[in-house]
Order: sequence, then structure tokens, then C-alpha cells
Amino acid sequence: MGTIGRLLGFLSLRKGSPIRVARRNASFWIRKQLSRRNSRASKAVLIGITGSSAKSSTTMLTAHILAGHDEVYLQVQRNSIHTLIDTLRRVPKSTRYVVVEAGVAAKGQMKPMAETLQPSIAVVTMVGVEHYSSFRNREAVAEEKGWLVELVRPGGFALLNADDDLVMAMASRTRERVVTYGRSAAADYRVVAATAAFPDPLQVTIAWKGGTVSLRTTFAGEHFWLSTVAAFATAVELGVPVETIVSRMADYEGIQTRCQPYPTPGGPTFLVDSVKAPWGTLDLAWKMMADARAPHKRIVLGQISDYAGASRPKYAKAYQAARAVSDQVMFVGENAHRSRASEDDIRDGRFVAFANAEQVSRHVKATARPDEVILLKGSANLHLERVALAWTHDVRCWETACGRQGSCFSCGLYEFPFAEHPAIRDGMRRQRFWDKVRFWRKPTQPE
Repeated sequence: MGTIGRLLGFLSLRKGSPIRVARRNASFWIRKQLSRRNSRASKAVLIGITGSSAKSSTTMLTAHILAGHDEVYLQVQRNSIHTLIDTLRRVPKSTRYVVVEAGVAAKGQMKPMAETLQPSIAVVTMVGVEHYSSFRNREAVAEEKGWLVELVRPGGFALLNADDDLVMAMASRTRERVVTYGRSAAADYRVVAATAAFPDPLQVTIAWKGGTVSLRTTFAGEHFWLSTVAAFATAVELGVPVETIVSRMADYEGIQTRCQPYPTPGGPTFLVDSVKAPWGTLDLAWKMMADARAPHKRIVLGQISDYAGASRPKYAKAYQAARAVSDQVMFVGENAHRSRASEDDIRDGRFVAFANAEQVSRHVKATARPDEVILLKGSANLHLERVALAWTHDVRCWETACGRQGSCFSCGLYEFPFAEHPAIRDGMRRQRFWDKVRFWRKPTQPE
């Protein structure tokens, strides 16, 4: 190899080099075109689900119900264009339903996702102010998410929340059929009743042109009625028998970090809601705790997200609201000092502040009661799920900034110190590689 060749090879390996960037962009473009081709050629029903809240639960529940009817391929939580491209390239030809969660973090991200997916069905849950630094208001969020509705393929339909004005406005962005759901009297699938009082799970009664049905779910909070009726409507519109939907709804296990109950032997029951804490939906968590039937209730609150203005008033209001529905409120993280709790509350133990999840865990273990419910609520950066895990596992990873977006449940390395994680992951990758090598070298058995 000559001098120029060696130089080009060196430059192409440097992070951020023009050659490396161009190669990555070309690879992305090729994969994107292949995914679009696969989407157009697929005989599967492609279901895209978006919204500011409830999209992950709606996606998981919809896939779970449809799996009782035919083969399903699911993409949930990891909802970027890159994940979508890889998903569409991997879908088996035998798949009947592809259920995809479509999320965005900035303007301009939904259109290429919708163009790639070309959904048969677009489901929109609700519009709130998410990723405030990028969108600033609900109208901007609706404009972005509306691309999923606008690019529904011919013969498909959009399933829209009749209770949300900006979601209903998306109906004008498609010529295809529009189906509505919600509490509104005008909804095609109308929620007649929804009740939940943990430990009694959510029960929802839905009326539609086919009659009325009562659904018993496994959800802990009343606000999950939205995911319940959206998944029910999608399944009915696809021809799934109501009996199948009722059965599948009753045995759905839920997402471990979305208000999922985590009982402990001889200890408290945790409600783990540790993925995000948008300011606009905190009241749903407080209502869930107000409705819960337990002799003693406590709330752990981490970082709040997606709000305008100063943070101090938000945390102060959150504290007062949490205090009204619980016996003790624990703030954790860099904003723990913003509660404006009174001196009496601090002295009496109604309010306690901690720097990190490990401190919370120690306090809870020292003061827990077996008859209490503890809500773990906060953004994913603190990984508050470790407070619950520490009751059933020897949690040794208490890193305050691990940088991983997934939960500790999905990581699975919480029983090892954080410093050991890179070496463990390297070993796991090597093991997967050699497992593949051994698989392909496996001799064919004689007939």
C-alpha cells in the first residue's frame, strides 16, 4: 500500500473524519432505502403508534393482544429512525402484524420515520409538551407527530384520541378512514367507566357499535384507560375476536418501569414508574396514589422534565401535591433542595431529601413497613428502579450517571459494580460471536 493509501486508511479510522462520516451516511441511506422497499412490499399490517405519553404501553398491549391472533413483530421503547430501519429489514415474511412505537426528540424526525414505515394504521395517544427545548408548545409537537397520520397508506386508517383537540385536528391530514376513541360521547370507541384502586387493577367498560364490553386489566392506575381503549379499538378494527382481546388483556404483564407493581417478600410494594416524569402528567401519578388502598403510602420523586420557566416553583408544587396523597415524600437528585418543604415537615419526617438512589434505598430499608405502597417516580437518569431491586437482589451498582438509556431491568448488571460492566459486556459480546461461529460450524446430522 502506498503512502496515500495508508493516509486515507488512517483518516478513515479517526472519529468524525470526513471519510468515516461519509461512509456512515452512505450506509444509513442504503439501509433506509432497503427498509422502505421492504415496507412497500410487506404483506404485514404495519401499525405505528405515537404520542407524548402512553405510547409504549399502548404499543406493548396492542402487540400482546394481536399475538393471541397471529404472528407479531414488535419494536418498542427504542423508537428512533435507526431502530425502525433495522426492524423493517428483519421482519420475517410470515409476520402478520408489525407494531412499532414511533417517538421523536426534535423537529424533522417523524416525517422520515413515517415515510419509511408507511403505516397501515397510525395510532395517536395524546399531545403534550415533551422535549420542551425542541418544541416549546403542544402545537409544535402535534405538527411533528401528525406526519404519521398524513402518511398512512391507501386503505389504512388513523386511530385518534377524541378527547385531545390537537390529535383530532390531525384527521384533516389524511384522506383515509379515521376512527376515534376516548371518553367523548362522539368517540367511536367510548370509555363508559374506568376505575382503579391498587391493589385492585384497572377495569374499563367500552361501548362501540359492536356492543359493550368490560375489560379487566393488570394496570395499577386509572390513567391507563387510554392505552386500554386504544389497543382494544385497534384489535377490533383488525378483526380480532372480542373474546381473544378480553383474555389477552387480563394476562398482560406490563412494562417493568411504567407504574408496574413490584411486591417484595416481607417488605413494601413498590410502584415503579422510573422512565420519565413530565410536568404535565404528574397529576396522573398523584391520583393513582390517592386511589391506592394501603395503610401507609410514600413517594420518591426524582427529576421532573418538560416544563417551561424556572424549576423551583415546579418542584415546590410537586411536593405539595405529593404530600397531599402520601405519608412521606422523598426528593432525590440535584433538585432535591427545591421542595420548599416547611421546617415542620422536615422535622416530622414528612419530607426527606437525598442526593442519590443509594441513599434512598438505605432510608427505605431502615424505615419500610410491609403494609405500605411506595411510588418510585422520576426520569430515567436516576434509575430509581434500583430501590425496588435492592429488596430482592444484591444491588452493587449505584452509579449516579451510567449514561445508559435502558432500565436496570434490561441492563441486568446491577449486581456488579459499575466499574466491572465494560469488561462483562465485552465478554458477553465475545460469547455471542463464538456461539454464532459454533452454530454455523455445527455438522449436519445424517438422515
